[in-house]
Amino acid sequence: MNEIIFLVEHDVEEGYVAQALGVSIITQADNLDMLKLEVRDAVHCHFPNEELRPKIIRLHIVQEEVIAS
Repeated sequence: MNEIIFLVEHDVEEGYVAQALGVSIITQADNLDMLKLEVRDAVHCHFPNEELRPKIIRLHIVQEEVIAS
């Protein structure tokens, strides 16, 4: 696996939640800067072998907005 993609959404309470696509990794943080650190740490924990660890981590940030019609 050369890269891993995380779907990032606002948490219902506060902050952000990131969930990997195709791999059982999920993490959360209060802001995007902290989330990047948490995601990197989670990937390192899930793939302890550096040779098997994805070299690229992509964050797909989804923002939902509601507007009146």
